[in-house]
Amino acid sequence: MSEILVLHYSRTGKVAQLARLVARGIAEVPGMQARLRSVPPVAPVTESAQPPVPDEGAPYVTREDLRDCAGLILGSPTRFGNMAAPLKHFLDTTGAEWASGTLAGKPGAVFTATNTMHGGQETTLVSMMLPLLHHGMLIVGIPYTEPTLSHTASGGTPYGASHVGGADGGNGISDDERVLARALGRRVAEVAARLGRGA
Repeated sequence: MSEILVLHYSRTGKVAQLARLVARGIAEVPGMQARLRSVPPVAPVTESAQPPVPDEGAPYVTREDLRDCAGLILGSPTRFGNMAAPLKHFLDTTGAEWASGTLAGKPGAVFTATNTMHGGQETTLVSMMLPLLHHGMLIVGIPYTEPTLSHTASGGTPYGASHVGGADGGNGISDDERVLARALGRRVAEVAARLGRGA
């Protein structure tokens, strides 16, 4: 089985829920499976290191996860129209992988969650694409051939899957957001499978 790495940071749990939906989409492609991983939080002042294994949720990512993956899908909540600092911090440490071309030629994609419809979803998605491009990845989005993209009244963009949590964060993930998250995972897995076969 080839694995797609679904790497995310989630503070309130919505991005983690999207990550699991993306993983379900990956699993719909024969011969493909998801490897769910997270990044530890960061703080302006570090008093002690995070434990090597989080208390709950997906394990923390390792360099081997990057090396072994057939594709990479990043997820982050928005922070002023940008990815959250913990994910950016991790990406900033991947210079050796950049230099050796670990991710070059592999498919990459992104997903996010905001509280409001105009909370910076698209700019956050693009901010996560930039490091993937520098790593030489092939960016995969959600095409308008996916019918749900044309009628969603909640999250979902051609740049990647997304969720709108509502001003109080109380909105659950909508049916459209579920469909689009799974579609993103499925599409990356299909591209990775084709690349693996040399098609």
